[in-house]
Amino acid sequence: MKISPIVVFLSFMCSITNYSQNIAIHKTNDEIKIDGDLTDWKTPFLGPFVIHNSGENATQSTFVSLVWNDENLYVAYRSADSKIIGKPQKKDAPIFNTDDLVEFFIDPDGDSQNYIEIGVNAFSSNYDLLLKCISPNCGGWNTAMSFDIAGLESVSKITPEGYNTEIKIPFSSLKNIKNGNFTQPKSGTKWRGNAFRIDYGDATEYLALQYYKSLKYGFHQPEEFAVFEFVE
Repeated sequence: MKISPIVVFLSFMCSITNYSQNIAIHKTNDEIKIDGDLTDWKTPFLGPFVIHNSGENATQSTFVSLVWNDENLYVAYRSADSKIIGKPQKKDAPIFNTDDLVEFFIDPDGDSQNYIEIGVNAFSSNYDLLLKCISPNCGGWNTAMSFDIAGLESVSKITPEGYNTEIKIPFSSLKNIKNGNFTQPKSGTKWRGNAFRIDYGDATEYLALQYYKSLKYGFHQPEEFAVFEFVE
């Protein structure tokens, strides 16, 4: 079958969109209460998430929304889940090995080093992790679970459809990351990062807002992180 040049061009443009399109983080003047209740969340949700290394459809839907003000970055997830797996756990427990959860990675300077991972399960248990380096080019896996984001807040709320999660990340807590090269966001500031979910259902699925071409390090492909742009 002969393929039209127009079809080839459109396929190319879709590929570019998947890996190059900036994801807008809109500024808000609204007060945001971290309670897992999304009925008052005004910013559109992005998604649904797809399988992290193929782009294929997930079994259950996941959507994310992001906003900011001068003090904080806010992230909200809406996760459909017919069988929630997990339980309340202590701070910084390795819930990524056992529990349904959502995750968010941010790399403010985009150099693939000294970036943050945050995970929250359906029962509001969370961890925050600093990844100093994962590539052999900079020494291999060097992580710090002892790292804490001061003022981090996260709450999940179980719903009839699954669970919702809200996260507040104070900018002030990111200024102290050694070699993180943090700068206070303003309109036009761009960070690298991605949003994820692990769904331990009948078949475990690893989901991402933007999927990866590489299969080397699971969710940790900082060279392929999405571009988040702060906008007014």
